[in-house]
Amino acid sequence: MKHTKIGSLMQKDVVKARYGTPFKEIVRLLGENRISGLPVVDEDERVIGVISETDLMLRQAEMPEPAEHARRHWPAPLRHATRRAAVKVQARTAGNLMTSPAVTVRADVSVARAARTMAQHRVERLPVVDENDRLVGIVTRHDLLQVFLRSDADIRQEVQEEVLERTLWLPSKLVEVTVHEGVVTLSGRLERRSEIPVALRMTAQVDGVVAVVDQLTYRFDDSHLEPAEQALHGVGGDWLRRL
Repeated sequence: MKHTKIGSLMQKDVVKARYGTPFKEIVRLLGENRISGLPVVDEDERVIGVISETDLMLRQAEMPEPAEHARRHWPAPLRHATRRAAVKVQARTAGNLMTSPAVTVRADVSVARAARTMAQHRVERLPVVDENDRLVGIVTRHDLLQVFLRSDADIRQEVQEEVLERTLWLPSKLVEVTVHEGVVTLSGRLERRSEIPVALRMTAQVDGVVAVVDQLTYRFDDSHLEPAEQALHGVGGDWLRRL
């Protein structure tokens, strides 16, 4: 199967900052471009960090009210996370505001892998870098969701041709594929029970699939067999039966 790559979804015209970019300039860049974050790069365009609106808001949230200023102080000793927060509160440039190291991806990774990376690190955007870690683009959660705009007809064709016929070697007449609003329903009778979870799992991996409904049955229950025994009842056996 051909999965959509990040390179085809990423935005190539990236709004970015340098290590020494002033605080107010960063705020201006975010506001004028209507974005909620940006990467920070060095002189060689290598990504060294990212800045989000959260980083900027931390400065405002931690600024004491005039009446509190006299009695407010940092507890000692400060933990690493607290010290880092203190630096951001007083930051004047991107270098002190940014979160580093940056979480990045390559242009040739799949949408699914990029989505897992975003979820794991709880970020809303990923700078896209080349083999030398130089910035080539950026991808957001909104960009990743574009794969779900695929038509039902396109999804059905890929499931039928790429998953069932070319990968699993199943004749098209064995399985009926219907797709509605990205939900794929597989119905029909397969030769072996062990083929069903494989077909379901691979269908779920097709770009644009929201969910998979299982209406498959089987002729032979091979779930109790060892892997070697399953192979004896595998594709080769099917060929012989069809001769």
